Amino acid sequence: MLKSKTFVKKTRSGGIMKIVREHYLRDDIWCGSEVCTECKQEETVLQKDACIESNLCSFAHYLLPDTNIVLSQIDILEDPLIKNVIILQTVLQEVRHRSAPIYKRLKDILHDKEKHFYTFTNEHHRETYIEREQGESANDRNDRAIRISTKWYSDHLNNTPTDKRLKVVLLTNDRGNKEKAEESGLLTYRCKKQDTSVTSVPQDETAVLTSVPQDETNEITSSKVLFPEHLPLSRIQSGIKSGTFQQGTFRASRDNYLEATVFVHGEGDDSTEVLIQGLQNLNRAVHQDLVAVEILPLDQWVAPSSVVLQDEGPKEDDVTEEEEAELKSGPSGAASRKPTGRVVGIIKRNWRPFCGMLFLSQIKEATRHLFTPADRRIPRIRIETRQAATLAGQRIMVAIDGWPKHSRYPNGHFVRSLGSAGDKETETEVLLLEHDVPHQDFSQAVLSFLPKMPWNITEEDMAVREDLRNLTVCSVDPPGCTDIDDALHCRDLPNGNQEVGVHIADVSHFIRPGNAMDLEAANRGTTVYLTGRRIDMVPELLSSNLCSLRSSVERHRIEKG
Repeated sequence: MLKSKTFVKKTRSGGIMKIVREHYLRDDIWCGSEVCTECKQEETVLQKDACIESNLCSFAHYLLPDTNIVLSQIDILEDPLIKNVIILQTVLQEVRHRSAPIYKRLKDILHDKEKHFYTFTNEHHRETYIEREQGESANDRNDRAIRISTKWYSDHLNNTPTDKRLKVVLLTNDRGNKEKAEESGLLTYRCKKQDTSVTSVPQDETAVLTSVPQDETNEITSSKVLFPEHLPLSRIQSGIKSGTFQQGTFRASRDNYLEATVFVHGEGDDSTEVLIQGLQNLNRAVHQDLVAVEILPLDQWVAPSSVVLQDEGPKEDDVTEEEEAELKSGPSGAASRKPTGRVVGIIKRNWRPFCGMLFLSQIKEATRHLFTPADRRIPRIRIETRQAATLAGQRIMVAIDGWPKHSRYPNGHFVRSLGSAGDKETETEVLLLEHDVPHQDFSQAVLSFLPKMPWNITEEDMAVREDLRNLTVCSVDPPGCTDIDDALHCRDLPNGNQEVGVHIADVSHFIRPGNAMDLEAANRGTTVYLTGRRIDMVPELLSSNLCSLRSSVERHRIEKG
């Protein structure tokens, strides 16, 4: 079935353009359930014995969350207990538009066959697709589409034999959506987290559909708001223009995870340091982020803390009173106090993949763990992985996806393993990555600009260069050096004076401005020396051969008297 919508649009030039949008509707979209006898489906995802341990739903059922449940309770959906969930196309599209990190996590769940999450394309099913009514907002239309799809599923599964019949539970925390769903006869529950220590559900609560072990509360996102909301960029920009906020680079302390400094750049060389103390004032900023800060009143200015305070790993989401007391135990004199502020928004994130090690959860078969970065200025990162046993004892790389306001730690994902901790090559790789040292092999584009071998000085070179082969030129590089590029000579002049000449490798003879080799050398900036390893600025053929001084071998040099 084909539905089309035609409308006209006025162009910039004043013309009229006719636009026709076509929307295809089908009758053969599967429901994905094993108990269904009507759909001619080749593969099923939803199980026939679907039953989650719950005080409220002791019967077999499928869960159907709305968009806000997915956005705010993605941790619950990721829990191994939660299976047999219907994700509507409407919900999937909304999540994709509103949060890329959560969309990625949802897609990972959908690809996990053990979770039995099924995507139902309700926007292309003839019985579940709806048009947006006049005066209806896009959000209200989507809520209505979710209710209609839930109704269709309930009716569709009611056609199965009585002994196999399942119910569909709509999960929504939206009061209006819930009331309208119940008016349509739909089974509707709210969704929230609760400890397993709770054995009964209060009558005034609508639903508790999952339980979280008490000892795992440090590894999931809490519903408690820990941080202030970041201000929108438009408000930050207007605040900076008016002088209400200051813009600067956030630099976390290596010794105190509850303290940082924001360097506010002024005119010329003038700059101001703003001290940030306390978890809420840091407000989810990460080292090297560009942030907006609000300077606190003078009576709230404090001195930098004199104690070393390290994050000891999993704990309650609140900073303890002891830590706060230690934080404020620095010098109290007025002269030692610094301008103090709080982060009100993030202007530009400076996130990159971070090296470190996995801090394994103490809970058996847990999938959520904390990652400890090698750089102490970076906060611990919460990741979810089923490879924890394999990754234990290894150096790994993790990237940050986001930092919700109700989470003590940012959320991230595993990127790759670097090797066993303590291994020389692995630790060298970590050192180079953490200091952002380019150390990859030279590309073929760079190598293509190397001179052909064997290389010799040509007649054209002899015509334009000064011949200094008659001089005794000595290297000033130490014994064992492979790139001897600095040398000097000294000789007596006829007037009785002495001439000292300094010889430098003429690498510019082989590198032309703007080519791939020139750009790569500019990116590297210098040759980096490590114990037992050297990262060249230019390929070895130049650095250790053609631009190195060798006994009785002709070379291009630049000589200064």
